[in-house]
Amino acid sequence: MDIEKTLLRKTGEAIGRFEMIRDGDRVAVALSGGKDSVTLLEALLLLAKRAPVRFTVCAFTIEQGKFLRPIEPLGEWLRSRGIDWTCYHDKPSFRLLDEQPDHGCDLCSRYRRRAVYEVVTGLGANVIAFGHTADDFCESFLRNAMFTGRLSALPPVTMSGDNQFRLIRPLCFVTEEITTAYAASLGAPVIPCGCSQKTGTVRRQIRDLFAGIEKEHPNLRQSLLAAMGNLQPDRLLDPRYHGMDLPATPPVLFPVLNDLVTKL
Repeated sequence: MDIEKTLLRKTGEAIGRFEMIRDGDRVAVALSGGKDSVTLLEALLLLAKRAPVRFTVCAFTIEQGKFLRPIEPLGEWLRSRGIDWTCYHDKPSFRLLDEQPDHGCDLCSRYRRRAVYEVVTGLGANVIAFGHTADDFCESFLRNAMFTGRLSALPPVTMSGDNQFRLIRPLCFVTEEITTAYAASLGAPVIPCGCSQKTGTVRRQIRDLFAGIEKEHPNLRQSLLAAMGNLQPDRLLDPRYHGMDLPATPPVLFPVLNDLVTKL
């Protein structure tokens, strides 16, 4: 399999299907130091030379004090290839580490989001590209269904709260098998984040679940991706899609039924 050809085909399909990039856009790629975001950056740089629309690409990294190794080698590699890259040392995140070392992912994400918007504003970009892969979409889909009671996943394209930035995830059809192989072929330094090494998390449990099932069903991720694009709402339990004028969760009926069942 030609890894680069497959990568560009799947990335281009996502960009076209969801109208992620438009003429005149400046796209800022969020580099996390991992294989996925490096692969995304390279794919967009290649597509910018071939796409029927004109767009430019730059990259940035938010340093929150959680990289397991210095980020400088990544910067040197990017600069040696003439790539426009900005590294932002986020002081509030470092203070958070000192004051609340056991803070959760939600708080860290909130700090990172603020820093991202600050940096991208300075870069003059109107589009922010994240390196979430097909694996991330499948894991998000299962996590939401199993632990939050919602059928949802990551959005391939959405807008920031103030509608200033378009947020895109062009690797939604690209598996981590591809990003791992492609990043290795580039020789790009991978700088892991400590958060990715955590064990006992819901994300890790879902990944282990995937790994176990895929030994017998290797096309599991492709099936889940297809399911996310092939909804049949009338076959689910939401009355809004059954032509019924009922609230989604009737406030009185369910408790009454529960009481009856208990007395049986």
